[in-house]
Formats: sequence, structure tokens, C-alpha cells
Amino acid sequence: MWLTMAIIAGAVFFYAWEKVSLELTSLTVVAIFLVLFHFMPVDMEGAPLSTKALLAGFADPALISILALLVIGQALVQTGALEPPVRFLLQYGGNYPIIVIFLCLVVVMVVSAFMNNTPVVVIFIPIMTVLAERLGHAPSKVMIPLSFAAILGGMTTLIGSSTNLLVAGAVERVEGLALDFFSITEPGVFLAFIGLIYVFFLAPRLLPDRKSLLGDFHVSSGKQFIVQIEVTKDSVLEGKQAIAGMFPDLANMTVRLVQRGEQIFLPPFENVTLQAGDAVTVATTRKSLMEALSANPHLLEGVIEEGSNEETVDEELRKAGDRLLAEVMIAPASRLDGRTLDQTGFRQTSGCAVLGIQRRSRMIRAGLNDIRLEAGDILLLLGKRRNIQNLRASRDVLLLEWSAADLPERTHAGMAAGIFLAVVAAAASGLVPIPVAATVGVAAMIITGCLNVRQASRAVDRRIFMLVGAALAMGTALEYTGGAAYLAHNLLDALEGTSNSVVISAFFLLVALMTNILSNNATAVLFTPIAINLARETGIDPMVYVSTVIFAANCSFATPMGYQTNLLVMGPGHYKFADFMRVGIPLILLIWLAFTLFAPWYYGL
Repeated sequence: MWLTMAIIAGAVFFYAWEKVSLELTSLTVVAIFLVLFHFMPVDMEGAPLSTKALLAGFADPALISILALLVIGQALVQTGALEPPVRFLLQYGGNYPIIVIFLCLVVVMVVSAFMNNTPVVVIFIPIMTVLAERLGHAPSKVMIPLSFAAILGGMTTLIGSSTNLLVAGAVERVEGLALDFFSITEPGVFLAFIGLIYVFFLAPRLLPDRKSLLGDFHVSSGKQFIVQIEVTKDSVLEGKQAIAGMFPDLANMTVRLVQRGEQIFLPPFENVTLQAGDAVTVATTRKSLMEALSANPHLLEGVIEEGSNEETVDEELRKAGDRLLAEVMIAPASRLDGRTLDQTGFRQTSGCAVLGIQRRSRMIRAGLNDIRLEAGDILLLLGKRRNIQNLRASRDVLLLEWSAADLPERTHAGMAAGIFLAVVAAAASGLVPIPVAATVGVAAMIITGCLNVRQASRAVDRRIFMLVGAALAMGTALEYTGGAAYLAHNLLDALEGTSNSVVISAFFLLVALMTNILSNNATAVLFTPIAINLARETGIDPMVYVSTVIFAANCSFATPMGYQTNLLVMGPGHYKFADFMRVGIPLILLIWLAFTLFAPWYYGL
């Protein structure tokens, strides 16, 4: 038992220290337990702790659900299925970003009180990601608050979380006491309100402003490309007139000139109405270009069409699927140096379309096809994956590896949204278990082309896989060796002779500690019988201790493995283990203090 506790303490230390990768720490812990219990076997009620039991966490249905839901979330982002609700939120609250985020957290909290927390968080992860990006915040500022809001909402009703239901089931089996739907609502709402104040006002200040390296590369806001768009027949731009020198359909883009045959129009474009065949030259960032293409997919046709004279290449680029955006730099002594795009024949030789040109030394004021390329220029390309990869062997351009990203295929947005809603409905209604619904959803996303197998595999976070497997192995080992029960009984012995309020407060803190080391469900199952025994020994209403277990077991704020939703936000928020401790421990102490002051008054102790 003591050795098991020491190993778990060491694992938590290395997770927080972060000098050793989370994956290696997890793998090492599992390996130590496998060797330890092979040569020093233990059993619980006659059942030995087997290798199968220790490794069961890697096939745990909850883990499968998490990984599958991450893939489904990636499909929603990849297809742009969440653009409409995000645009709606920004349209009506874009001037008040704090209010938009606060309303999202309140909605998450309220909905989590009546349905499983996991699908609620899954719904809001991509929405909050896009909202954060649009509002200029790093995802790391909103993802942990999202998870915490769901956890807080889940502690307000009996069906708010699986933890509550497990405790209720255990109480009914042992004590014959049935909890009704709103048994915990009044103290739960009080604690959730206290927690929400912390989550909204203080948690973002404690969280790092962290983005992925890839994200930082992509959203470099100051990098302007010169892009030329041809107004094709039936394009959204056809017939549009400038308003105050701007074209509304080209938001966040500066129109430099409009060319109609030999005629050139310059700002402020008074009385200029765009016609089919016009070439519109704009200065824009890569991010703004992608947002415009997402909102108006037909614009991509105009970008591809511009400068086109190779039907085979164009037809391939128009086909959805496996298209990449990438950036290349014109190499020194390149054959492209000093030539225009038409003169280089780059589209024909590479199979890639040049969407834009960036010159770091000065802003270009010319049409795309009139620009003479120089060494150091950055070209924004659209091409099939194989053609982009072939550029690595080119002596004329240098492929900027981190710049490659999939072109979102917006044609599948409706399909992705439909599959996602079906998964949520099936899981929330109890028609099928969450792992079944999520796995079927992933298969449907791939089969329908919302994302491919490679994109799905990239969405799977190996840190989460290793962390969950190791955490469940630690919880199993602690349970079999009797460590959790030992801590509870020693706590009672140490507090013998003190008031019931002190015992309940200390018991709350112990359960809150264990729920972050084990899992919320394991802690609930483990401590409910202990809570009932404590109630019998102290002679007070068992409901007091049962509520203590429910609220404390839901305080899974300090570690990612404490609660499923923490694991869900770990990847999108680019969090480290210590981030949860930094934000979660103060929240646990706040909830503990609030419960300590509220419980004696509410329960009449």
C-alpha cells in the first residue's frame, strides 16, 4: 500500500514538473505497476489484481469516447460546420466579447445540469475555439473555464453527472435511501454560483496565453499577401458596388485595384460595379482570406481561375478533398527570380496554384500577374498533397513546412453537423451508450468524406491516451491495496472528539483530493460506503455525508484525469498538467470553504 502511494505521488510530481514528457511518465508508471504486482500479487475480496485489470484503462469506454469525440470535433472544424452559430454569436454580441463568453459558460452550466457533461463540452469546444480566435483570445484562456462550468453545472441535479448517479445507486443499495431529482439542487446551485464567479473572473487570469506553434504560424496577423480574384459568372461579387471604397463581401481585405481588360480602377472605386471577368487585386492576411473563402466558397473558384491557362491542373484543384494550403519562399538564384508568374509556368510544372504573394520589404501595388518575383518572396499556394510534398525537392522554392494546412472542405458542413447532432441526440437520450454513438459518428464522418483517415488520426491526442490508461491503473492499484479506505479511516481517528462540522469539512477535502488522483466515478463508488459508515458512527443524517461525497467527488479541477471533460479540453487548449493544478487547486479550496460554511447552516449541524 505504501509503495503504491509513493509511486502515485511520484507520478503526480513528474506530471507537474514537466521535465519528463507526460507520455513517458505514464508509460513508466504502468510498467512499474505491471512488474510490481506480478512479483508481489495482491487481491481484493479474493480477486487478484491481474495484468488485464491494470491495462484495462487503455480500452476503457470513457477513453474511447474521448478520443472519438475529439475526432468528431475536428470534423466540425474541418468542414466549417460551426461557422453559422459562431457568426450568429458574433453578430449579436461581437461588440461585447466578454458577454458572449460569459453567456456560453452560463448555457454550458445550465444544460450540464440536465444532460451528460461530455456531449455539452464537445458541442462547445469548437464553438469556443472559433470564438476565442475571432475575439483575439488564445484557446487556453477559455477551455478550462468551459470544462469547469460543465462540472459545476453537473453538481446541481441528480442526473447532472454520472458521479451523482453512482452515489445515488450505492446509497440505495446500502441504505435503502432514494435520492430524488432535486435532492442536491439548493446547495449545488450555491456552490456552482460561487464557482462560476471564480471561473469567469479569476481563472482566465491564472491561465497561460498559449497557442500551438502551428497556430502561431498560421495567424501571424501582420503578414499581408497580394491576392487576385477573378469575378466569375454568377460569383457573389458580380454586380456588387463599392460602399465607402470597400466591398462588403471582401471583409478584412484592402482592395488595391480592379482591372477590367485594359482599364484599371483605383480607390476609392466611386461608381464601380464589379462585372464578370474583372480581376480584383486585394491585400489580405492568410487568415482573412480563409475566412472569406469559408463564408463564400465560390470565391475560391475566382482565385483558382485567375491566371489559369491549364485545364488539367485547374480541374484537379477544383476537386474537393486532400487539398493543402502552403507557403514557399523563392530561393536565392531561383529560376523564378525576375519573372512574372505567367513567365515561370509555375502552375503547370508544380500542379499548384499561386493564391498570393508576400514581399517583406515593401507592400506591392500591382496586379498578381504583373509582379516580378524576387528572392525572399513568399508565395501562398493551393495544391494537392502530393504536389505540395514534391516541392521539397525543388531548387527554386523552399517549402515552409509548418505552413502546410488542409483546406477546409465546406461542402460537407451540413453532413458533419447532421452526424454530430445525431451522435449527441443518441447519447443524451440514452438510446445507445456514448462510446457506441461516438465511434459510429467517427465512422460516419470518414465514410461521408467530412475528413479522411489521416486527419482523424491526427486528431487523436496520444497524451490523453497514455494519461487515462495510467490514471486508471493508479486508481485500480490504490483500490486493491486498500490505500483509499486507509486514508478515510485514519482521518476519522485523527478527528475523533471534534464537531460534526469539522469531520464533514475534513472528509470533503479528502474526497476532493482523491477524486483528482483517481477519477470522479471511482472516488464516488469508493467513498460512498465509507460516508454511510461515518454517518452511522457520528449519528447524523446519512444525506449530509452523501451530499459531501457528491460535491467533493465533482471537484475534479486539479488534474486532467480527474474528469472526462478536463481531458477533452486538454488538447484544444494546449494545456500542460500544471495548468490544471494552478487553476484547479484554488477552485477546490474555494468550493471546500463555501461548503464548510454553508453545510452546517443548511443541514442544521
